[in-house]
Amino acid sequence: MAKANFAMGCFWKPEAIFRQVRGVTDATVGYCGGHAENPTYRQVCAGDTGHAEAVLVEYDPEHGSYENLLKVFWNNHNPTTANRQGPDVGSQYRSAIFCMDDEQLQAATASRDAQPDAENIVTQIEPSGPFYPAEEYHQRYLEKQGRVG
Repeated sequence: MAKANFAMGCFWKPEAIFRQVRGVTDATVGYCGGHAENPTYRQVCAGDTGHAEAVLVEYDPEHGSYENLLKVFWNNHNPTTANRQGPDVGSQYRSAIFCMDDEQLQAATASRDAQPDAENIVTQIEPSGPFYPAEEYHQRYLEKQGRVG
């Protein structure tokens, strides 16, 4: 299995979206891109840790590609708004691709540059640091609420 890490605003909807993508075997919501170890939801929401709400996607490269995951990423949020997605405002809701290796970094950069509005994109593309899973009640949150099948 391979892993990919994306931040697209509040992590609940992206988790549900990625779980439906061909080749994805798991998706975990959590925090990435900050400076504190083992941050809590409260700390991240307060903006004290520098983390973004993110989704760690596990996928089988024989049944789905990283490039396809990038398409899902670009097509399911607004990468041109800094630190905001819909009503959610703050650096924890930023658009980011946290790359696992140089190959992902190159693919993410190329896919960004190929977007029709590339000059307006504010998505951060950077190496993935530690990913901290969010509290259990956030995992599969929309599914638990009956809002995703």
